Amino acid sequence: MVYQISVFLENRAGQLAEITTALANNGVDMRAISIAETADYGILRMIVDDAQKATATLMDHGFLLSMTPVLVVAVSDKPGGISPVLDTLAEGNIDIEYMYSLFTHAEGKAYIVFRVGETEKFIELLATHGITPTTAEELGIH
Repeated sequence: MVYQISVFLENRAGQLAEITTALANNGVDMRAISIAETADYGILRMIVDDAQKATATLMDHGFLLSMTPVLVVAVSDKPGGISPVLDTLAEGNIDIEYMYSLFTHAEGKAYIVFRVGETEKFIELLATHGITPTTAEELGIH
């Protein structure tokens, strides 16, 4: 299982730099990042190489956060490579809560993070199309 860390951000300059510096100083490598923003606050979502270490580091620095399991799916790194996965979601009438990509690319594959309403159904549908979610081990994270 791959875990995403979601960090509550105040809407003020420099807060993202504080987070990335704290992680870097503790040897945590970011693999993906996404920011959702409102007028009053933001949510930083990220995948890192060591979720436990990152969580402890950020909590030590006073950040509010949570860890959420997400699915990562490898797709062909070419035009339309994500279409089979999105078609599978549409086939199952599964809503995407959000998605973003990882920095990691390997052997002609790109990696997409999905948070969906019906995870188990999504996994089952992917399997019927010969698609297996990527594991944390495959991504070199723990």
